[in-house]
Order: sequence, then structure tokens, then C-alpha cells
Amino acid sequence: MPDDARPAHRHPRAVALVALGGALGAAARFGVAEALPHADGDVAWATFVVNIAGAFVLGCLLEALTRSGPDTGTRRSVRLVLGTGFCGAFTTYSTFAHDTVTLDRGFGVGVGWAALQVTCGLLAAAFGAVVGAAATSRRRA
Repeated sequence: MPDDARPAHRHPRAVALVALGGALGAAARFGVAEALPHADGDVAWATFVVNIAGAFVLGCLLEALTRSGPDTGTRRSVRLVLGTGFCGAFTTYSTFAHDTVTLDRGFGVGVGWAALQVTCGLLAAAFGAVVGAAATSRRRA
């Protein structure tokens, strides 16, 4: 990908990388939703799984990429495919918000469910960053 002054969204290759990752992420999310179906008003475990897994992957990926050098060349391509594309399509915080509002177990349960997901997402991202840092340190040693 040429390193000129244009932003990434103006490079056709960058857009194609995001689209490729997005297609794969959407397919993966569909697979998780099929494996963990839920009825309206019930807890949506598929949404929980994809959001927590996505937070972990993003934490790991971005920590490893940041530690391995500037956001150019292959590192930028990996970030666009996996971070922006795959994780962007795999995770679904809009569905999380909808599922929380429609959770048919009372206001307190909805608030608790929302707090649990956000807390677990933050912890997963932090743990991912630790794993990404460790993986990068091992490669350099």
C-alpha cells in the first residue's frame, strides 16, 4: 500500500482489505449466532461471546502491532483486515444494546447484564493486550 498523504479510506487496497476482513467477521458472527441461538427476551449469549472475543482479539492485535513498529506496510494491512474489518463486523454492540433493552427480566437485570458485558469487554481487551505484549516480547527475545 503506498505511503502517501492520502488517508487509508482513499486507497482501494485498504478498502478491499477492510471489506475482506468484514466479510469474514460477519460470517464468523453468523456462525456463533447459529451455534448459540436465543429467543427474544432471553439472554443473548452469542452477542456476549462475539463482543468479549472481539475485545480480546483487538487488545491482543493492537498491542502486538504497536510494539512491533509503525503502522505501515504489512502491519497496517493486518490491522485493517483483522482489527477494522474482521473485529468490526464480528462484534456487535448495537445488537448488545438492543438485546439489553429487550431483555424480558426487569430493569435491574438489564442494567446488570449491560454492566457485566462492558466490564468483561474491558477485562478481555486488557488481557488481550497482555497476551499481545507477551507474544511480541517472546518474538524479540
